[in-house]
Amino acid sequence: MKRAHPERVRRSYDRDVMKTFQAKPGEVPRNWIVVDLEGKTLGRAATAIAQILRGKNKPEYTPHVDTGDFVVAINAAKIQLTGNKLRQKRYYHHSGYIGGLRSFTAQELLQRKPDELLRLAVRGMLSKNSLGRRQLKKLKIYPAAEHPHAAQQPAAMEI
Repeated sequence: MKRAHPERVRRSYDRDVMKTFQAKPGEVPRNWIVVDLEGKTLGRAATAIAQILRGKNKPEYTPHVDTGDFVVAINAAKIQLTGNKLRQKRYYHHSGYIGGLRSFTAQELLQRKPDELLRLAVRGMLSKNSLGRRQLKKLKIYPAAEHPHAAQQPAAMEI
């Protein structure tokens, strides 16, 4: 009796195999989204923006691939913080030199660099590796309502 080669034997469990979809970096469509931050809370806006940057709002989301969209955040100077965070929340920066620790409140940061307040909040919600750094580069923050990305025809999104 002649036996089939072991690699050619078809088993019943081979027929119903489901394949997991893996997005390829070049095949992911990139959209542009405009988010107006006027009167919005910092943390709620940052979580929504972080999800868009990661691509978790798309069906083809793959954790290890950058599947997110570009986000243009306007009116960053008009973002709000709840409670006493504006006066009590502190941000720290160290220059690397001895005694080089600088500290400022959220209110000082909002007056000096309003875009940095949102960028730090979103950065803390992304991966702490090269993928997270790539995703953060797709975030464009502007303190006023004007932005130079009209050529990309961004779609407005309400948070």
